[in-house]
This record gives sequence, C-alpha cells and structure tokens, in this order.
Amino acid sequence: MSDRTIGVAIGLPEPVAGELRKWRETFGDPLARAVPPHITLVPPTVVDDAELPRIEAHLDEVAARHAPFEIQLRGTGSFLPVSPVVFVALATGISNCERLEADVRRGPLSRPLKFYYHPHVTVAHELTPEALDRAFTELADYRATFWVREFGLFEQDGDGVWHPQRAFPLRGESAPTAGK
Repeated sequence: MSDRTIGVAIGLPEPVAGELRKWRETFGDPLARAVPPHITLVPPTVVDDAELPRIEAHLDEVAARHAPFEIQLRGTGSFLPVSPVVFVALATGISNCERLEADVRRGPLSRPLKFYYHPHVTVAHELTPEALDRAFTELADYRATFWVREFGLFEQDGDGVWHPQRAFPLRGESAPTAGK
C-alpha cells in the first residue's frame, strides 16, 4: 500500500489561468508554477492508492448531479490576519461552488476542514506584507467570467507540484445554452 496526496479543484480555463499565474509570479510567489490557478473543492488530502477507484467513482457520481455554471471573478480579498493569503474573489458562482464542495467532500472524501469553505483563487501566499499588499492592490480591479464545465482530481508530486489526473465533466440538468 502506498499513500499519495490528492486534491479536488475547479481548474481555471485559459486565458484566465495564464493571466493569474503570471500575476502570482510577479508578486514573487514561489508556488506560481507548482500550483495551477484553481478553486479548491477538497484541500490536499493523503489517501491510500487502494482508495482511488472508490474516490474516482464518487467524483463521477457527484459530477453527474451538478450542472455547468458561470463564475465571475471580481476584485481581491484576503484571509489576513488568520492566514497570509490574498485572493481573487468570486462575485458569482459562490453558491454553486459551495454545493459542489459539500457534495464532493462526502463519502470517501469526508474530512473535517480547518477553516470554513470560502471559494476563491489564491494569487499570493505566505509572502512579505509588502508583496501581499501589492497583490491586493494591483488586482483590485481584476475581472473575468467563465463557465465551469468540469472539476478535476489533482495529485501532488514529490517536488510539491500539482498535476491534473482526471477531469469530471458536470452532467446535471440545467446545462448552459449553446454558445456559452
């Protein structure tokens, strides 16, 4: 038996992902290339290899219950003083993320959380106060809108880099109209 560290997240589409990755790099965040821009559904979790088939089956069942939805990112927020994090905030799609997260974090992924769930996109983490302030200010007017059509299972390698393993397309009712 062997353990691995997984996470479940909504990956951001291009060009939004590339824009926010570049911003994170400009703030000097060493995790900019290791952590793809995302909205966390399940934080880093150590699981046994033998559990992966059950976890993937669970995630597929969850994806079948949820419809694609729109997210609008707008402005910045921070978890200071509790945690040295600056993030781009969600203006729409919050309740969809909350329902999806609650459903994903059941069954084989049921775990207690350290903090209440708050969907966001991290752009600066554990940096100097000046770098955090700069991230908060420079992205205060950031705006982007995109459709969430899937979420993914990610795995962290031995160097701390996160890699997508499998996508789970959202297949529930109320799918967006064509062209969206």
